[in-house]
Amino acid sequence: MIDFLIIGGGIAGLSVGARLSERGQVTVLEGEEALGYHASGRSAAMFAPAYGPPAVIALNLASAAHFETNDYLSPRGWVLIGGKDQHDVFHRDADQLGGRQISFDAAQSLIPILNPETVGFAAHSDSEQDIDTDRMMQDFARTIRGNGGSVLTRQSVTAIRKHRHWIVEATESFEARHIVNAAGAWVDEIAAMAGIAPIGIQPRRRSMARIPAPGGHDLRAWPMMLGAGESWYAKPDAGKLLVSPADADPTAAHDAFADDMVLAEGLARYEAMVTEPVTRVETNWAGLRSFAPDGSLVLGPDPTDPTFIWSAGQGGYGFQTAPAASQLVADLTVDNQSSLDTATIASLRPDRLHR
Repeated sequence: MIDFLIIGGGIAGLSVGARLSERGQVTVLEGEEALGYHASGRSAAMFAPAYGPPAVIALNLASAAHFETNDYLSPRGWVLIGGKDQHDVFHRDADQLGGRQISFDAAQSLIPILNPETVGFAAHSDSEQDIDTDRMMQDFARTIRGNGGSVLTRQSVTAIRKHRHWIVEATESFEARHIVNAAGAWVDEIAAMAGIAPIGIQPRRRSMARIPAPGGHDLRAWPMMLGAGESWYAKPDAGKLLVSPADADPTAAHDAFADDMVLAEGLARYEAMVTEPVTRVETNWAGLRSFAPDGSLVLGPDPTDPTFIWSAGQGGYGFQTAPAASQLVADLTVDNQSSLDTATIASLRPDRLHR
């Protein structure tokens, strides 16, 4: 008998599994051949404390100590870039993100390829950091195994029923007292299998291209670049540059791939702000970010059956909220007192979606 059966082997499932493994027997089921195959493996991997709606920011701040204690973070920062015709949208973004406006010369000292003919505004923050996402996932998986639990891949769930306890059919059959639904874009499908009302999750595609280092520059000290109006972003990665059109197109749950036209439009928006053209795309891909109707995470037991537990709707905030979000799920599951304030907890519980 499994105490907590986690469906989904991304950062949501692994982090919750690690927390709950201190309270009972945990088994994590991942349908793909590797952990973090979908959204978690295609993340921009940034810790941006001021990024997200209020409840997300509260989770970000509550997660900071975990990142620092485990040394998951490394310096990055960002520069927000606005075109000469983007005065209003640039200043709105700078205010929301908490950036400090800087001169073009100061911005160019950080990113030498900025184009003086097109860049009209720039703001900078050095509080954002890179996350070592792979080590973070592996550490959570190691905690589960160290506490006697299991992390299994190639276990795609095909049926769920309840007869005193939950019976979950995958490559094998599992019996559990509790199910944690951490299936990303597929959470509503898992809920439907279990006879639980869906929460209206909406997967949205985010595309990415990897290009060679522009002009052969050493990118290690470059900050992330953000296009005003969330129209594109670019981030150094292992000597290359990742460029995204920052798309958020609604789609169905599937193994996502980049739309060539959307990617080309995003690359063109990036190119317009720099002096180095994109001459080659080395590879491209897409991931699905999943959003609840109100844009915040969905964490905790379902109001109709407390043995069915949600860890869903991470959107683009999954890694940076995972330490605090997983702790909240565990606290709500075993009736522990949470360190988060009651208003934040209420805005994250699944109950809010069924009022």
